[in-house]
Amino acid sequence: MSESQPTINALDLSQTYPASPRQTFAGYVIAKRTLDKCRAALAGTNGEYHFDCPLDNIFLDFTEITADSFKTFVATGANDDEIASWIESNAKKRETREIIAWNNKMRSTRLCDMPIELQEFLEGYIPQFIPNNKIVYVWFDVYDIEEGRI
Repeated sequence: MSESQPTINALDLSQTYPASPRQTFAGYVIAKRTLDKCRAALAGTNGEYHFDCPLDNIFLDFTEITADSFKTFVATGANDDEIASWIESNAKKRETREIIAWNNKMRSTRLCDMPIELQEFLEGYIPQFIPNNKIVYVWFDVYDIEEGRI
């Protein structure tokens, strides 16, 4: 008799988009998007999206949570509340003000403030995927414009 697999409440990212990186989850920006992509990767519905990408790693590095431990917990079928509690318990302990400052820094990061490798990547990516009539003011705009939120 085989054990049943946990139910992963995954989006089909070939049909819809993950959460905006601006959305806060468990107190952190990027976290909900990371969760959406992780669940989709586990379910095989990630389309062109990748879990454990550079954006995910910015959140994971700040919280000092490994991609493997995050994915292992998400694979249990935990719901959003359980995952939020797990993040809060497993993230590096920081003052609330430090997390707020980090969130705001992420929300307001301009392209010129990013590592040159990402600037170089976006130099080609933006003209290819962002309509000419849209202006990218900050990094998260790239995701929100491309995915139709702004």
